[in-house]
Amino acid sequence: MPEQDSKPAIVFSHANGFPAGTYRLIFEAWRAAGYEVHAIEKLGHDPDYPVTSNWPHLRRQLADFVERQLGRPAFLVGHSLGGFLSLMTAIRFPQLARGVVLLDSPVIYGWKARALQFAKATGWNERVSPGRVSRKRRNRWSDPDEVLKHFIEKPAFARWHPDVLADYVKAGTEADEHGRRLAFDRQVETDIYNTLPHHMGRLARRYPPSCPVAFVGGTISNEVRQVGMAATQRVTQGRLSWIEGGHLFPFEKPAEASAEVLRWLGEFQQGSETRAGA
Repeated sequence: MPEQDSKPAIVFSHANGFPAGTYRLIFEAWRAAGYEVHAIEKLGHDPDYPVTSNWPHLRRQLADFVERQLGRPAFLVGHSLGGFLSLMTAIRFPQLARGVVLLDSPVIYGWKARALQFAKATGWNERVSPGRVSRKRRNRWSDPDEVLKHFIEKPAFARWHPDVLADYVKAGTEADEHGRRLAFDRQVETDIYNTLPHHMGRLARRYPPSCPVAFVGGTISNEVRQVGMAATQRVTQGRLSWIEGGHLFPFEKPAEASAEVLRWLGEFQQGSETRAGA
């Protein structure tokens, strides 16, 4: 796929349950730095790309989006779900990726991956995954003010940057005949949680990405604590950095998150220029 003379492009993929519009502040910072920014608004909602075990159709959805939207390689950046899809896409379709940045998407491997595979096969995963919460998540409110009040009273959302929370109220809900409802379907969110890929570590080890990969994690991320970092260390070849916060640190500290991604993309491009001039 030929590289065209244009701005470098970022294709961003969101975390499960949080439409791309929630990341508006981050996108604006990247555009101000000279990048094109593109994103699928809601992964998993297109019937042509159903949610199934290990997410092969979601991976295809992202790859098709890059090909249709750009027709050239892009930097693939993703948060949680989006980071996993970005890495899987870069492995399966290396011609589409100039580099990958994982935002709190630690790669599961070894016995934990095998345990996840067993849990999925037996249905136990549905009892212990975040899907047990998402399938019963409140999904209707009378108006945007009630939506904001509902979320701001929750401890996790209370740590968010206020502008990000306002963007989530706008992008994460939509009008209906009763007021507002969740824009991200609860069943889709639940299905994504319950079909988490168990083969990513094995895939990355067998087919190492041909582009550079970096990881930015939250210092108190439960996901990092549960999964560990051994496989991520291998995949990124030590390209790791940290931002104070939890798994949702891009919503808590959007300025720091956007700047750290830009720093890694700058390093990727410097490395590419160095190799080209060698």
